[in-house]
Amino acid sequence: MDLIADLQGRGLVHDHTDLDALRARLAAGPIGVYVGFDPTADSLHVGHLVGQLYLRRFQMAGHRPFPLAGGATGMIGDPSGRSEERNLLDKEALQHNVGRITQQLQRLLDFEPGPFAATLVNNADWTEPVGVLDFLRDVGKYVSINQMLAKDSVRSRLEGEGGLSFTEFSYSLLQANDFLHLYNAHGVELQAGGSDQWGNIVAGTDLIRRRTGNHAHAITHPLVTKSDGSKFGKTASGAVWLDPGKTSPYQFRQFWINVDDAMVGTYLRMFSLRPLDEVLGAITAHEAAPERRSGQRVLADEITGLAHGSEAAQAAAAAADVLFGGDPTLASEEVLRVVAHEVPSSVVPVSALEDPIALFVACGLASSNGDARRTLAQRGFRVNGHQLDENTSVQDLPRLHGRYLLLRKGKTSYHLAEVSS
Repeated sequence: MDLIADLQGRGLVHDHTDLDALRARLAAGPIGVYVGFDPTADSLHVGHLVGQLYLRRFQMAGHRPFPLAGGATGMIGDPSGRSEERNLLDKEALQHNVGRITQQLQRLLDFEPGPFAATLVNNADWTEPVGVLDFLRDVGKYVSINQMLAKDSVRSRLEGEGGLSFTEFSYSLLQANDFLHLYNAHGVELQAGGSDQWGNIVAGTDLIRRRTGNHAHAITHPLVTKSDGSKFGKTASGAVWLDPGKTSPYQFRQFWINVDDAMVGTYLRMFSLRPLDEVLGAITAHEAAPERRSGQRVLADEITGLAHGSEAAQAAAAAADVLFGGDPTLASEEVLRVVAHEVPSSVVPVSALEDPIALFVACGLASSNGDARRTLAQRGFRVNGHQLDENTSVQDLPRLHGRYLLLRKGKTSYHLAEVSS
């Protein structure tokens, strides 16, 4: 497979060094490639996925991925794309974040021993032991201030009110040294990343050329945005995290289900690991009938499976079916556990089933006894999919898996009650 042509077909090539030279190098044999991330939080979010899946694409093509955790650069803060300096984290917080993120990377990349195994590296390991004078002599001497000042991220900050600290100004030197270290220690010849990292990445290729006389490669992908141009991975309530404790697999899947029709093609090309012809087929089917949301479902199922595993993705999809009008009697206990995480739930005594009016009020699906009676008279309540009327005995309705009642008011208000004996 021509990996470069595949990346281009997916819209995953923005800036690059000589593509013909890179294509020839990839054809010659396995290459080491790295993508860095600064562990400024204890989880990656979907905005990081394109870069991490870039590594997966190279690994699938028979190359060696090196995800890099910025245990050192994370203490500095990259000024790229920011109007003000980051809050600096201490070493303990960064180490904690790296540990949590490593678990997420193990789903996205194959770390099992073998010729193409992923290798997680932390730039604190080779940066912290270096003294200031050694760093200035071995790195700073080879980097032009003129080039650094020409970077968009530096220039924009210098022109702003807040200015740019020397700490942030030194960031690209540290990242350049990372590339040099990985080149020397692991034979890493390619760095990839988002287009906002281009200045930092080519600082590394320049340092390698100046220090070793050899040629290294660089490639970036476009930053992924929503249809309104806002930064991808952000919602009104914050980031969509890969950590299931921050964003549940159900909520993660719903994020993809709800993407704009206009962006489905772009996201399928950039995120899907399916062969490009399959991706283009899914896009064609979606564009022929966007009201069916087939493209969103393909996207949601695949990306949720990548981030959380196939079982969690299937349970999230089944839970969505239940919560959007599907038959709850078909739901497994695992699916009901997902539902319980997404809607209010409680344990109720079996005696509570004697009075459905009080039950619906106690579970928050009615504001008062009068509200409950009116809704019941209008047949607005369901239990386990069964529509209630004034004569229905909730006690006599079959319970899901012998103990659950899924109470529903209208189309979207739910409560899952576990009946205790």
